[in-house]
Amino acid sequence: MRYRTLGDTGMKVSVVGIGTNQFGGKVSQKQVDEILAAALDAGVNFIDTANIYQGGASEEAIGNALAGRRSEVIIATKAGMKMGDGPNQTGASRKHIFDAVEESLRRLQTDYIDLYQIHQWDPDTPARETMRALADLVRQGKVRYIGVSNFSAWQLCLAESICREEGFSCIASVQPHYNLLHRQPEEQLLPCCEHLGVGVLPYFPLAGGFLTGKYRRGEDPPEGSRGQRSGYVQQFFTDGYFDAAENLEQYAEDRGYNLAQLAIAWLAAQPQVSSVIAGVTSLGHLQSNIRAAEWDMTQEEDEQIRAQVDKLPARLPPRS
Repeated sequence: MRYRTLGDTGMKVSVVGIGTNQFGGKVSQKQVDEILAAALDAGVNFIDTANIYQGGASEEAIGNALAGRRSEVIIATKAGMKMGDGPNQTGASRKHIFDAVEESLRRLQTDYIDLYQIHQWDPDTPARETMRALADLVRQGKVRYIGVSNFSAWQLCLAESICREEGFSCIASVQPHYNLLHRQPEEQLLPCCEHLGVGVLPYFPLAGGFLTGKYRRGEDPPEGSRGQRSGYVQQFFTDGYFDAAENLEQYAEDRGYNLAQLAIAWLAAQPQVSSVIAGVTSLGHLQSNIRAAEWDMTQEEDEQIRAQVDKLPARLPPRS
């Protein structure tokens, strides 16, 4: 397994991480135990979750599975989405952040979180209040590093400028929706991250499954797949996108990989990316992602892959 520092920090994270949105739901505790044990044995040390995933059950499943192995793993979780009906059970206020971190610590069965992230920008809370609350958690030892998710370039710049002005802990990472078919972050966010020394943790690396090859031109989506119900995935069901996917699939196979591994390896090849967050619901997914981490893509390969998607029309991001 290859490792990279998380942004300008000294903390090393595996080049592929584990997305855990389905842990505690579709993925049972027994499966979570097996997946995380195999991941750690293979050197995958970065696990990303959020308090909202499965209503907290994802964090609980991770906490159960990591008993006795906490020191081997980097745990990243998030707060900021709606966790209840009360007016203070959402957002990035000091009140909500302090309440949310205690619940996450309890569910994860740990006394510290390696990377604590604000899940989305909160227009109702002053950014200075949010960043001060995160800095206080770092000082208290409950959080080691701080990050953000779903922030635009200007939001990231504002939050980081406050940290530097006030002497708070700087932002280590940002999580954007970023993949071969959605490259909008390259316009402003990635240059901003490079300037500030912020690591990038892409989510949705497989474009909702379209970049796995499971969807075929002229065929109905597989039973139970996201493509049956998701407008985000269905927007790619055009000849242009199928042409690109088929060409990229052949390109990957010529090099001993599959389409999903190409999509992950391509993201990992981008200089500001620290780790690629790929959702895992089976040992097969994990093994495929680990194989993707072996592809140390060259600049020439990056350019050839980009050429397949450069002329495709822009598509909408998924709903949060």
